Amino acid sequence: MNLNDIKGNYDAIFSLGDLCLAALQLRKNNLRPFAGVLDWVASPSLSTVNYLLKHRFAGFMNLKNLKAISYISDLDILVMDEAHNLAFNHDFKTDKNTLSYLGGFPEVKEKYNRRILRFLEKVSTGKKILFIRTEGTLPEAIELEVILSKLVKHDFRVLIVNHSNVNNITELNWPLEKVCAIELPNHDKWFGNDHYWKMIFDGVHISY
Repeated sequence: MNLNDIKGNYDAIFSLGDLCLAALQLRKNNLRPFAGVLDWVASPSLSTVNYLLKHRFAGFMNLKNLKAISYISDLDILVMDEAHNLAFNHDFKTDKNTLSYLGGFPEVKEKYNRRILRFLEKVSTGKKILFIRTEGTLPEAIELEVILSKLVKHDFRVLIVNHSNVNNITELNWPLEKVCAIELPNHDKWFGNDHYWKMIFDGVHISY
């Protein structure tokens, strides 16, 4: 699948990690009417995300697997889900949580439960869904396509955006029916590629 095949109308668009980048770009391009499960979660391994999707997020953010790591600002504590190697940078606030006591856990868990239920509802009812993942390998993408083919009721597309030493948008032409993989420059991926993302999303629309 090539980049042109990503164009079209979607009932929902979800980030699948690995950092906040995909969610930020969806928001910048007015393609994020609601939050997804992994928007603000660091998920370095696509294989782990595949596992979570396959099991419909069972065991996600189980309290026994959470460990407070450090204060990352005056407002936020870094918390790891050690069972799935996930990092929560933006959810556990210092007014309710410490390194030894996650007092804000119930409300954070409730928020993510709502997002999981919405995600599962959208993939069950949406006629066409787009998933975006930054950083992934071909074997991981093959596995992802198989899992989503079973999870998504109707049609879907996947865009995988890897960052490497390229100078512009580079299509990888992976031999997959539902997955388009590209590379973008890694020099300044947070702020230097906005014009490329705008090009990527040209012709992509979401039904509100």
